[in-house]
Amino acid sequence: MTIHLELIPIISILAGVLILIRPKILSFVVAVYLIAVGVIQLLGIHI
Repeated sequence: MTIHLELIPIISILAGVLILIRPKILSFVVAVYLIAVGVIQLLGIHI
């Protein structure tokens, strides 16, 4: 049995949960998310 997970949806869910828990860190979470997604897309990383 193989489980195939994409990295970007997992990062999105984690970012959303962090924003719900701590709304004051919204700009930090968004910045980290955008950087992470950009790096993943540039390098073509797949899990």
